[in-house]
Amino acid sequence: MHSTYTSSVYTACIVVGMSISHALLGLLEAGPRHGYDLKRTFDERFGHDRPLAYGQVYSTMSRLLKNGLVEVDGVESGGGPERKRYAITDAGITDVEGWLAQPEKPEPYLQSTLYTKVVLALLTGRSAQELLDTQRAEHLRLMRILTQRKRKGDLADQLVCDHALFHLEADLRWLELTAARLDQLAQEIRR
Repeated sequence: MHSTYTSSVYTACIVVGMSISHALLGLLEAGPRHGYDLKRTFDERFGHDRPLAYGQVYSTMSRLLKNGLVEVDGVESGGGPERKRYAITDAGITDVEGWLAQPEKPEPYLQSTLYTKVVLALLTGRSAQELLDTQRAEHLRLMRILTQRKRKGDLADQLVCDHALFHLEADLRWLELTAARLDQLAQEIRR
């Protein structure tokens, strides 16, 4: 459970709201690129923990091409398959501008899995306190990993880790508050 949880929480903190198509379009504003170059640059800038698959790059580029947001700027033949060089269109630039100008929707997490687990533990006579203690330990473990990574990372990595750490700190505050209110919550649930 630890590695799956660590991976899913960290990935959620990093990639939630990420529009891969908009990121690739934004990278194309610097100039035309091949799919391989787009993947490499994306992975360097945004995909430290979750690199793009080549298939994802090419399927995204195909969709952007179909929608008129990119165009093929050239095709090179070599020892392998033909390599298309993509360029952003004016419509693509407008699309990126609109995406950048639009604020991301804050995610309030009003129906969290953790809350559901606490309620179900209380409903079924299991220890909700144990569940919260286990979760707190897992959060702290992940925070230690991210803090270590932050110390060793460049500025981009530090900012990504700070984002994840702030979310985990908020979760820890919720865990403490919920633990303090378990008896009250148990009474409400039994009614």
